[in-house]
Amino acid sequence: KFPSPAPFLSRLFRCQFRRLVEIPFSLCLFGCSDYLFKLLLIGDSSVGKSCLLLRFADDSYVDSYISTIGVDFKIRTVEQDGKTIKLQIWDTAGQERFRTITSSYYRGAHGIIIVYDVTEMESFNNVKQWLSEIDRYANDSVCKLLVGNKCDLVENKVVDTEMAKAFADELGIPFLETSAKDSINVEQAFLTMAGEIKKK
Repeated sequence: KFPSPAPFLSRLFRCQFRRLVEIPFSLCLFGCSDYLFKLLLIGDSSVGKSCLLLRFADDSYVDSYISTIGVDFKIRTVEQDGKTIKLQIWDTAGQERFRTITSSYYRGAHGIIIVYDVTEMESFNNVKQWLSEIDRYANDSVCKLLVGNKCDLVENKVVDTEMAKAFADELGIPFLETSAKDSINVEQAFLTMAGEIKKK
């Protein structure tokens, strides 16, 4: 087992790396942070995972849908409670044929955001299947957040907010409804996830 790069990085950047957990060494060289968290976006295809990531990381939105092939990731640094947190966010494909690819990315994740589409009941029903994937592949201590995306499509909404919240409460995890298109609660979702991880 290789020694932790934290002491070396602390000397190199003249600051203290307090938490370095299962982050590739090359990604640690992005700068000086108090925390480095690996987050995973999972859920059915077309629920808006990539759009949420683009909105949060780049503050952009693409209306035309292009399915993610395999996995992609972006990095954004945020400030929370006087601490600098670097978020390494992985966007996974929701298609069944990519499940074997994405399963390896559960390992080492500090937080997992399960996304469904509020206009597609099937995507909400499949949340239980995604939770089973988390139980199978992720660490027992991983933090989870349930997100109902596309809340701007009020007239097409079929998943009741209270029903989804009750489900999340039953699981003991936070819940938010978001809109990547209108930038509703997107920032709050990722900051909530970071806060939950930091509390552990």
